[in-house]
Amino acid sequence: MLPAAFVERMGRQLGDELPDFLQAMEQPSVRGIRMNPEKPFSGMETYMRDGEIPWTESGFFLSSDSSAGATVFHEAGAFYLQEPAAMLPAEVMDVCPGERILDLCSAPGGKATQMALKLKGEGLIICNDPIPKRAAVLSRNLERMGIVNGIVTCCYPEQIPESWNSSFDGVLVDAPCSGEGMFRREPESRNEWTPEQAAGCAVRQTEILQRAAALVRPGGRLVYSTCTYNPEENEITVQRFLKEHPEFDTEPFNLPGTDGGSGMMLCLPHKFRGEGQFVAKLRKAGTSGFADFTCPFDRPSRTENEMFHSLFPGLPDANARFGNILASCPDTPSLKGLRVLRAGLHLAEIRGKVMVPDHAAALGNIRLNVPETPLSPEEAACYAAGLEIPGHVKGWTVMTYRGLRIGWGKGTGETVKNHYPKGLRKENLLTECL
Repeated sequence: MLPAAFVERMGRQLGDELPDFLQAMEQPSVRGIRMNPEKPFSGMETYMRDGEIPWTESGFFLSSDSSAGATVFHEAGAFYLQEPAAMLPAEVMDVCPGERILDLCSAPGGKATQMALKLKGEGLIICNDPIPKRAAVLSRNLERMGIVNGIVTCCYPEQIPESWNSSFDGVLVDAPCSGEGMFRREPESRNEWTPEQAAGCAVRQTEILQRAAALVRPGGRLVYSTCTYNPEENEITVQRFLKEHPEFDTEPFNLPGTDGGSGMMLCLPHKFRGEGQFVAKLRKAGTSGFADFTCPFDRPSRTENEMFHSLFPGLPDANARFGNILASCPDTPSLKGLRVLRAGLHLAEIRGKVMVPDHAAALGNIRLNVPETPLSPEEAACYAAGLEIPGHVKGWTVMTYRGLRIGWGKGTGETVKNHYPKGLRKENLLTECL
């Protein structure tokens, strides 16, 4: 049952549309899937049969009984399960290859990976979340989706250094909110909702927007989104921001199936095939370039580079040493004092006097010139569970299934030892498209 105070407010907000809204709220939530264009695989058409999501490239509605999330294909980053309306803010950002993008409140990573894939490996995306556990999930999702030019940080917006000011073509603020738009998808959240939540959320949203404003370069854009229906957190927060920041103005957006003519849009379930989502696009006045970025990490030593190239000649060059990880890292603003969980594409891990390839290198959206070991459905399930696989290959090999790279193995000539990360291993993963 919906909270009475929520229904009362929605009545004031929607007027005669309230019965249609309440009827829609009693229907099942809508599911969506966003295919990774860099990772096609045999059988992927199965996940496209419920129709295209009109406002999202590579997005499709997904049946309520789909088991896509329990498959090898999901673990290999072939797609991201994402509610259809939640795909809208990243589309409104309209990312182009080579741009510098910042996602301030990024976990678990749906919008971040969506924007990152639009960069096509060029430019930079910094994905931030202040909660360590959420940032760890975010980092894993960037790895899974094969993102090669992403940085994952873990800090509160107010901790971001001033040296980042005016550094980004686009900044996304998918702000923490009262979550009314999730009432269908997460019915238990109805019991946690209170009328006072919105006021508290609006204060925090305004604080985040204040910091975000300085990070956008002149001529750049700021996209603000929430998953709530509350005007106090949506239109009112945006109008307050615009009043305090006259250098910004709303910018209309026009995507199939949407109505963004005012520069703002609220997705309502009786009008929109998805859950609750608000999005606003704001443009900053002016034009300018920005300061040059550099790689913020030490370069690998000569000895490390020689070992790396001798062991893994088919991997890209490593230009950064991130802890004990050799990485291909994009140029970034200064990361001094920030907690960094991921620095570009992790290539290999130094373990004392030996070096092993990183899982991210197998999943990355790059060309690899390394031996491949195709797996049967049974072998793919066993590999994902951490078991050895029969095979005559010797040395490092990438395990593949239906055209997807799923991880590393090391052949002895008789078996292939499993190097799938222990923390990711799962038993009974499905190997069919269901």
